[in-house]
Amino acid sequence: MKKSDALQAVKFALFSASAGIIQIVSFTLLNEVVLPNISIENEKIMNLLSAEYGVCYLVALTLSVLWNFTFNRRFTFKSAANIPIAMAKVFGFYLVFTPLSTWLGNTSTAKGINEYIVLAVTMLSNMILEYLFCKFVVYKNQENTR
Repeated sequence: MKKSDALQAVKFALFSASAGIIQIVSFTLLNEVVLPNISIENEKIMNLLSAEYGVCYLVALTLSVLWNFTFNRRFTFKSAANIPIAMAKVFGFYLVFTPLSTWLGNTSTAKGINEYIVLAVTMLSNMILEYLFCKFVVYKNQENTR
């Protein structure tokens, strides 16, 4: 591994950590404050919200992905790649990752595994897989073009 690749991986990890803070804070607020205290008359909406882990996770993940994409494109990969195309590629990654991780998270928490342990394992998996995807798919041949 070249020194520049190692530095890039460290930058990605640091920006991912900041996105992780956003994800943990928003997940915790939804999980501990918002959803337990919400009262909705519509039965269909309440059934959707009854799978609390999935709702909290999806909102928190969306916020962290937007943060992470913005900073990693600009500062980690230093890419002038077409933003809508790069975002579409990342969106494609999350079209696979999100349903799978939500299903695994809901399944794990339903079996009694603590939701914060599930979230931590999911976030670590996400960071590693997203770095590899960005490095070898999203910004392939477009790094340091900014």
